[in-house]
Amino acid sequence: MARATAREPVQDPIPIPEKISIQITVNGKATELKVAPWTTLLDALRDRLDLTGTKKGCDHGQCGACTVLVDGRRIVSCLTLAVMKDGAQIVTVEGLAKDGELHPVQQAFIDHDAFQCGYCTPGQICSAVGLLAEGKAKSADEIRELMSGNICRCGAYPNIVAAIQQAMGRS
Repeated sequence: MARATAREPVQDPIPIPEKISIQITVNGKATELKVAPWTTLLDALRDRLDLTGTKKGCDHGQCGACTVLVDGRRIVSCLTLAVMKDGAQIVTVEGLAKDGELHPVQQAFIDHDAFQCGYCTPGQICSAVGLLAEGKAKSADEIRELMSGNICRCGAYPNIVAAIQQAMGRS
């Protein structure tokens, strides 16, 4: 039987990088965070700022549950490093309502019962808000195509499309 040999200790281990200070504005509130370079925006929002409306779904950018608006554009926050968004304006589902009144997309989702389990709903809503701001969708088919990065495992797609159409002013 071969005898196991002791490993030699590593001479120069790779040092752990320092945390990086970033400044972001989240839902209208300026915030400074110190984050490890590998911290995703999703984890910074959920774990550091306690904004748990944004969901961690697949952690691979494939389901859209983590969609937020960054400088007005919809992104998947699980694939975005927080340090990449230093200085950015970020809006999560918690920041859409104004003065106690729901955003029109939020209200439309309620009106059309555009959710079942609700897990994907925050990402669907943020993506729909971004979609409306882009102004590209003119038909139900275009809405479906441009929302295809947001998966609803419950299959509420017809209601989601109807809600977006209502928010567009085309019920």
